[in-house]
Amino acid sequence: MNEAYFIALLCGALFGGQPETVHEFTYPGGAASIRTDCENGNRVIEFGLDKRSSLDSIQQAMFAAEITGKEPVVVLIDTDGTMGRFEWRIARAANVAGVPIRIIPAELTDSLGAGG
Repeated sequence: MNEAYFIALLCGALFGGQPETVHEFTYPGGAASIRTDCENGNRVIEFGLDKRSSLDSIQQAMFAAEITGKEPVVVLIDTDGTMGRFEWRIARAANVAGVPIRIIPAELTDSLGAGG
């Protein structure tokens, strides 16, 4: 299961949000856009698995919050049942930055009726 699976399953169910919302922005060199993993009326939620590729979750959540004016939140999906080095690094950085973080066991999707 990849990150997109968890976004599709959990964004609406847990956060009452809409996945994959696009926001345009300008910067000194031009214009670009970002796509939030999940967004509701108050928050932008960046999802990540408990892997190295999620180390940029804090930056993505904080930048999306700057663009949208909403609170940043990071959600990590724990795929192995342990607090590994990447969860630890991301959780510590989130605490330093004041960004709420939630670590959700991948097994939670079983109770939401997701089949494998």
